Amino acid sequence: MARSTGAKPAAGRVSPPLPPAPVSGPVSAISSKPKNNKSAPKRKEDYSSEGVQDNDVFLLPGSDYQVLLLVTLVGAAVRLFRIYQPTSVVFDEVHFGGFASKYIKGRFFMDVHPPLAKLMITLFGYLAGFNGDFDFKDIGKDYLEPGVPYVAMRLFPAICGVLLIPTMFLTLKAAGCRTSTAALGAGLIIFENGLLTQARLILLDSPLMIATAFTALAFTSFTNQQELGPSRAFTPSWWFWLAMTGLGLGMTVSIKWVGLFTIAWVGSLTLVQLWVMLGDYKHVSVRTFSKHFTARVFCLIVIPLTFYMAMFGIHFLCLVNPGEGDGFMSSEFQSTLNSKAMQDVAADVLMGSKVSIRHVNTQGGYLHSHPLMYPTGSKQQQITLYPHKDDNNLWFLENQTQPLDVNGERINGTGAWNNLPEIPYLQNGAIIRLYHAPTHRRLHSHDVRPPVTEADWQNEVSAYGYEGFDGDANDFFRVEIVKKKSKSGVAQERLRTIDTKFRLVHVMTGCVLFSHKVKLPDWASEQQEVTCARGGTLPNSLWYIEYNEHAKLGPDAEKVNYRNPGFLGKFWELQKVMWRTNAGLVESHAWDSRPDSWPILRRGINFWGKDHRQIYLIGNPIVWWSATAAVVIYILFKGIAVLRWQRSCNDYASPVFKRFDYEIGTSVLGWAFHYFPFYLMQRQLFLHHYFPALYFSVIAFCQIYDFLTARIPAVGLKQKPMIGKAGALLFLIVSIAAFALLSPLAYGNTWTKAECKRVKLFNTWDWDCNTFLDSYDAYSPVSQSSVAAVQTPETSVAAQPPPPVENPVAAGEQAQVPIVVKEQPKEKVSGAPVLPNERVVHKEERVEYRDQDGNILNEEQVKALEGKVEFKTRYETRTRVIDDAGNEVYLHAEEESPVPVAPPHPDVEGVDRETKRLVPDEPIPAAQESVEGQKEAQEKVPKPASEGNEATAKEEL
Repeated sequence: MARSTGAKPAAGRVSPPLPPAPVSGPVSAISSKPKNNKSAPKRKEDYSSEGVQDNDVFLLPGSDYQVLLLVTLVGAAVRLFRIYQPTSVVFDEVHFGGFASKYIKGRFFMDVHPPLAKLMITLFGYLAGFNGDFDFKDIGKDYLEPGVPYVAMRLFPAICGVLLIPTMFLTLKAAGCRTSTAALGAGLIIFENGLLTQARLILLDSPLMIATAFTALAFTSFTNQQELGPSRAFTPSWWFWLAMTGLGLGMTVSIKWVGLFTIAWVGSLTLVQLWVMLGDYKHVSVRTFSKHFTARVFCLIVIPLTFYMAMFGIHFLCLVNPGEGDGFMSSEFQSTLNSKAMQDVAADVLMGSKVSIRHVNTQGGYLHSHPLMYPTGSKQQQITLYPHKDDNNLWFLENQTQPLDVNGERINGTGAWNNLPEIPYLQNGAIIRLYHAPTHRRLHSHDVRPPVTEADWQNEVSAYGYEGFDGDANDFFRVEIVKKKSKSGVAQERLRTIDTKFRLVHVMTGCVLFSHKVKLPDWASEQQEVTCARGGTLPNSLWYIEYNEHAKLGPDAEKVNYRNPGFLGKFWELQKVMWRTNAGLVESHAWDSRPDSWPILRRGINFWGKDHRQIYLIGNPIVWWSATAAVVIYILFKGIAVLRWQRSCNDYASPVFKRFDYEIGTSVLGWAFHYFPFYLMQRQLFLHHYFPALYFSVIAFCQIYDFLTARIPAVGLKQKPMIGKAGALLFLIVSIAAFALLSPLAYGNTWTKAECKRVKLFNTWDWDCNTFLDSYDAYSPVSQSSVAAVQTPETSVAAQPPPPVENPVAAGEQAQVPIVVKEQPKEKVSGAPVLPNERVVHKEERVEYRDQDGNILNEEQVKALEGKVEFKTRYETRTRVIDDAGNEVYLHAEEESPVPVAPPHPDVEGVDRETKRLVPDEPIPAAQESVEGQKEAQEKVPKPASEGNEATAKEEL
């Protein structure tokens, strides 16, 4: 193991050796010269760092590997304990398990996250025998009866969670920390409740964390080799860790785009390294510097980009069939899917052609009509956009008047243009009418407001007329070819299938045929609205012809088809759609939170609740607050150091001071890159978005502890290693105690109300302690009675509704579930255990007011806000009836178990509109519901697609 010797001690005295941490190149390059040259360490003449050691993790002592194995085994036991629990769908398993089903079935879907982790979850499920028939659509849906290998699918995130532990250990060793400090860091990861919760479910955050941690390990090891100086440049170890850093970056960004923050962290520190080498003109020639630069470009740009694109290549190979996500994509993209490919069609569009017209911008579908009338306005036949191919999408293109025969008489009918001597091309500026053959009406507009968008600048578009009717002047539209959007050549002069993009200008009013994101109500099957807009934006008023048929266009006529976008075209289009969809996730959510609340662990996320158990994502407060304190300590240190440097203090003459600044500063920089960008995002954010930043702050905490107990001589603990080890052990014991107290929320174990309330330190920790029973003994009969209830369902009894709640919950939060316990007759209730002398003993109601941060408001605060703010009920409250034995009595026959309490995660909500909750909350009496609550509840109900129960894009582009 190569190690530098450090400074030569002064004559007659033995100086303590330099600390074993590597000294950064950037700091050593700017360090000031000590006043006492005899006692100062000799300054390096190249870009290597003072007092650096080779902290190669492949050359650790055997005892370190034994500790590494021990912490890994403990972590595996903690992560895998009761991983089969719960046996039903939890939170985002709705989406990511559902994506595995779609991968196996080959049905295209659209998600805002890259595919690597989802592909791995699918692989584990497929190897365990999963055939994709289970749809994961509902929170609380049972895994056992359909035989879903959910444990195998949860095993991949669990393995990632286990690997995170040795990765932390090795990263701290690569940074020069003692073994006891590295073991402390690994222990804090083992007993971190939030990381445990995510690692036990079919979610993406655990794979993201191991990819981020691997990147940090690889780059820390590469930095160590880089700081050893020119002698280590381009050695096998140097190349290995640089290439592994690039691979880690590729994996991280292929799981979630949060990996871009990791790329920024590595990139900024790489620029610092290059800058330092650029100043070492004695040992780094222009040719050598070019080699360094090229090596980094290849390993840190080419390798990650290639890996990232390869994952999408596998993604496209798996998803070859149409699915609910193809509505997000362009027609060219859709044409590459099985059964979506279109036959070649005639290129020239003629008068009398039968065509289908498609909207360009929103991908909402085809210009469509059907024999249903508007309920308001003109009450004429509806015109919509419909996303699927259908005969009601077909239109005949007619001239202003019917053609004349040789005798000057009108030729009537839609086939009037089939035998004309001259080919009637449709030129730019032609005046046409669009005849809807299935209903014998023509496309029509007039000065009447649309049924939904009632703006003065928008007119209603309808289908008007009847068979044999000649129509009127409001049926006339002028073809206006948009040349800059059309293919160059003939397509810019006359209408050509697919190649020509055009607008249809209403002759009488000057408005243009227009469509946008607005959906019509149920009376139009929620199809997309079509209007005629004066001054409508160009993208939303662009159309093109997809299907074209005419008697004069025989089999020898010129044909066209969609251009095959190829892999690069599909890849780039999907990136843009993912970006726009991700940015569009701005609606509020019951469990969202903002970045300022994350470092102090203000609130968590409710994942699941059933059978008097609950899974709630909350971190270990000891770990979180200590890690946050470490960041604050470094920021204060840096501020003081800058002030002292400005006053010409010679602090940076000390290698230990420089190492403290650079090493911990590197970790805090990683924390900052993974934390502060979230302040710029308006989309929905959740506590789990803080996990990568938490990992870097834990590293910073362990590094500070290591410096205080083993490297800074002034502290006095350097020569007393047992004190440092004992302190690490004591801190770890405190962390384990906090972990144990909150572990029922991570494992979904039984718990009691008293224990729950005892550990609930803050009101913003908003899990519901009333979910749990009063004692552990009460759980046994509940479990047995649940089985009996499933086997012998009883007739339901109408339950009396609870009294109306006069005061709704403050906007921004979900109410705690009110408990209503009341007298019931001794009749059998569906889903409830049949117990002797069953009765209900008392009634309890609770209404809570919360602000936008989840704080509970007291009566004085509520009274002060009356008349100043609007109070809203954002989520349904529930009524629970409990008998004297503490058993929950269900009021409806279809309810065999309590309702899952966690709403679905919105990262992919809108991508898969088929997702919904397994069972709705217990019905709320009409007097208890607010208008706002009704509206929001209705918005959350998933809507089926118009055809084949396929979901279409909810987030329009």
